[in-house]
Amino acid sequence: MGADRRMEGSAGADGQGPSLPSGTRVEVQSGFDETWQRGFVVEEVTPVGYRLCRESDGQVLPEIPHQRVRRQRTRSTWWV
Repeated sequence: MGADRRMEGSAGADGQGPSLPSGTRVEVQSGFDETWQRGFVVEEVTPVGYRLCRESDGQVLPEIPHQRVRRQRTRSTWWV
């Protein structure tokens, strides 16, 4: 389940290539501790990854592989 969960939101319906269009708010998996970081928007979709804009300063980042990007999740209210 871990690998499938990591890929969630990053591949198209056929399992090939990206499925997140430009303008989508996303989270990026950290290479340091593998946690998911918020605060990014898809700037451009490429064949092997995404170019993201960091919301805090508007900086466009180098290409990030599809499998390290997922749609931003909403915070759940698990206690309700």
